[in-house]
Amino acid sequence: MSVHAKARRGGLRRREAIEGFLFISPWLVGFLVLNLGPMLYSLYLSLTRYTIVRDPVFIGIQNYIDALTKDRLFLVALEKTGYYAVVTVVVGLTGSLFLALLLDQNLFATDILRTFFFLPSLTPIVASVFLWGWILHPNIGVLNYLLRQIGVSGPGWLTSPGWAMPALFIIALWGSIGGGRMVIFIAGLQGIPRELYEAAHIDGANIWARFRHVTIPLLTPTIFFNVILGLISALSVLAIAHVGTRGGPVNATYFYVLHIYNKGFADSEMGYAAALAWIFFVIIVVFTGIQFWLQRHRVHYEGGLR
Repeated sequence: MSVHAKARRGGLRRREAIEGFLFISPWLVGFLVLNLGPMLYSLYLSLTRYTIVRDPVFIGIQNYIDALTKDRLFLVALEKTGYYAVVTVVVGLTGSLFLALLLDQNLFATDILRTFFFLPSLTPIVASVFLWGWILHPNIGVLNYLLRQIGVSGPGWLTSPGWAMPALFIIALWGSIGGGRMVIFIAGLQGIPRELYEAAHIDGANIWARFRHVTIPLLTPTIFFNVILGLISALSVLAIAHVGTRGGPVNATYFYVLHIYNKGFADSEMGYAAALAWIFFVIIVVFTGIQFWLQRHRVHYEGGLR
């Protein structure tokens, strides 16, 4: 290749690089100004004692020490959030997969059924909480009214420490089981070659064997994707508890992000709230990293495990 041709190719590459940078520059500027900048500033605030009416005072890692050693609600919030995340992710993914398996069949009015199950996910979470707050009301609620008709005294769903968390499970799962995760599972199921099911059937595999040895292995990338999204969403839950229970009764639904919110806006401890947020960020990164490490041994991609 001549020197002239090399120079021409180099100039073309530089031009393409500049054009590509110009195309992404609106997003890049928005990311730097609206995402990365505030994140770095919150990291600085986490090292200060800062309220809305006072300037930040640098105190080093004292906020982190206080959170880990003195904040009695820190572990309570972590425990409640972890419990909520485990139940909603496991039950939610199981329910979404079951619906996806059902709606992937050639049933009558399948499209209508898919729309019917997907509709709750379109309802804003605040509206869902108000709706279910009326349904679960201990005195005038529909659910307790139906229970009284069969001689059962219904509990105070959102007012009892023992029933508040299960009530939030109901609200959360109602809006998520038939939502985006179900659609993703359906897409994953439709990507499995039908020839594999036919071959397994010829080999004498029953429905359960085909599900276990064909469906699940080939669906593991989709399951992994839904687990990651579901876990992050469940760990960052706020609105459902803030609107429905305010974290009560007796801290029964006191989630971690609600703790951050209360410290930052109710107590005006912005620096401490920033420290709590960064601790939570590290926790989510660690859990996500563990999931990615486990997927190397459990997730079947085309061409083998990855």
